[in-house]
Amino acid sequence: MIIRPIAALAALCLFSAAPLAQAADKPTDPQIAHIAYTAGVIDVEAAKQAIAKSKNKNVVAFAHDMMRDHEAVNAKALDLLKKLNVKPEDNDTSKALAKAAADERARLAKLDGPAFDKAYIDNEVAYHKQVNGALETVLIPSSSNPELKGLLETGLKIFQGHEQHAEHVAAELK
Repeated sequence: MIIRPIAALAALCLFSAAPLAQAADKPTDPQIAHIAYTAGVIDVEAAKQAIAKSKNKNVVAFAHDMMRDHEAVNAKALDLLKKLNVKPEDNDTSKALAKAAADERARLAKLDGPAFDKAYIDNEVAYHKQVNGALETVLIPSSSNPELKGLLETGLKIFQGHEQHAEHVAAELK
């Protein structure tokens, strides 16, 4: 069972379940920025753990890609927020993401070898599916700033590639 994506993105799923017709129900751009940034940091931390623990060259290569890409997108996000003079706003969703990610890293820390590799990659598949879904259905549609929306759309394309890459690595591990 994959714990992190289910627990970590439950809050994002709540956005989808809530009626988004009212503006008050939508996350604000500062909240969206914090959620997206937090999701990126989570994947960088997971990648660092995989690089340190895995001996599988495909898993390590995937983790290096995740670290590189998520750090680059987060750097662009920080640059954009600075340009727009927007301060990311911590919120219940980003807090839930961070807590669930810490729990998942602790769970993965107890695994070694092929068990770690499978758990890490399976988690990456599920995590990217859920983050991509949240980007498509909640974060991008809720963003009011065109530049932030554009960055999220660019990130979504990159992260959809990550999902496919993770699925490919997962298939190789079976």
